[in-house]
Amino acid sequence: MELHDFPLLAAVLAVATLVGLVATRLRQPLIVAFIGVGILVGPAGLGWVETDSTIELLAHLGIAVLLFLVGLRLDLHLVRTTGPIALATGLGQVIFTSAIGYLIARLLGMDNITSLYVAVALTFSSTIIIVKLLSDKRELEQLHGRIAVGFLIVQDIVVVLVMITLTAFGQRDAVAGADGEGNDLTTEVLIVLGKGIGLLAGIALLMKFVLPRLLDHIARSQELLVLFGVAYAISVAAISEWLGFSTEVGAFLAGVSLATTPYRDALGARLVSLRDFMLLFFFLQLGAGLEFADAGRQMGEAVVLSLFVLIGNPLIVIVIMALMRYPVRVGFLCGLTVAQISEFSLILAALGLSLGHITGATVSLITVVGLITIGVSTYLIMYSQQIWGRIGGRLERFQRADIVQPDTGHRTGRGGRGRDPLRPRPLRRTRRRPPRPGRPAGAGRGLGSVPGDEQRAGGGHRRLR
Repeated sequence: MELHDFPLLAAVLAVATLVGLVATRLRQPLIVAFIGVGILVGPAGLGWVETDSTIELLAHLGIAVLLFLVGLRLDLHLVRTTGPIALATGLGQVIFTSAIGYLIARLLGMDNITSLYVAVALTFSSTIIIVKLLSDKRELEQLHGRIAVGFLIVQDIVVVLVMITLTAFGQRDAVAGADGEGNDLTTEVLIVLGKGIGLLAGIALLMKFVLPRLLDHIARSQELLVLFGVAYAISVAAISEWLGFSTEVGAFLAGVSLATTPYRDALGARLVSLRDFMLLFFFLQLGAGLEFADAGRQMGEAVVLSLFVLIGNPLIVIVIMALMRYPVRVGFLCGLTVAQISEFSLILAALGLSLGHITGATVSLITVVGLITIGVSTYLIMYSQQIWGRIGGRLERFQRADIVQPDTGHRTGRGGRGRDPLRPRPLRRTRRRPPRPGRPAGAGRGLGSVPGDEQRAGGGHRRLR
């Protein structure tokens, strides 16, 4: 697609708007609509769009803005306030889903590297979609909503670490291929660590000495603040790529470096629309690049993997939270939020393709799984209360009799009606000591004394004047 062909660009945007309107009427996320538009206008459909350097550049810009906003809104305080449940559920679900997903992929006949990519792609859930759905249902501040957002943040951190690892190995393979033979593994690891430490040290210095003073001047103009945010994110992403890491890692670190500034919310709110528009081109590229040469075999694999995500992931979360003595109902509602794969799964697949680790067919498979799971899980989350009303009675049979509230150690019964463990602990009432003989009742208690009351010297009877 040549973007200077203005009528063609206008037609693509018009189709995206119409398909997006239909998706919102069906209460589907725009991610599904945009991928569908990519398929429709791509080589498999109308043939309007082909993946070229311009589309690829716009797609990379969209991913960079997305990762910048993820880093900008990284709320570690929320993970701390939810306690160990967010960390345990987030890491536990990633580990168990990866292990089981790898075994399923191997049983489907995939090689080791492909199975690893597919397994990791199945572990991550979409923070953007979940927060939007829970917010629309006004469940974001409920117990299961706060726990879900907490372990989704943990997942976001894990996916960034995975990207760093992949780009480091990709850089090592590229160097080995250029030299004809690999260098010493210890030397390569030290080089990668040195570059990573240098990047982190540079950002830390900017955070301490440059960014606070610079932002005070830039923030006087809101338009200039937005321009600075985009320029800063892309610049750090470019430096990260120059050092051998991915642009996604650099954009994420740029967002983290601004997360502690007072301009975080203002900058994030103004970049959301830009993020959504730029991501349109990433999903267009993804949809246009889907391979349907072996659609029959891939559809069977996609159905198997989608069923695992839709059923297996929620069960993993329910089991982990039940072991931590949370009510089954809370675990069920939290589990439904991981019944889909994330936009990060698609970004991870695209990264693996660019590194030469997987083929376009694998990217197509992961994309189809994303379409199925995102579409189905949206309705599961919207009607979660009704679904619980139908099957909750059967699931509660497996609930432990001694549900323990994490912060108090208080045990409740099977109904799980103990105090919300994420609420502040109420003040304890202190027992009032009886007054000593010969001392007025209100003496020494400051504002607690009642004017006009007297205490008889020999007893505890009050006399009102």
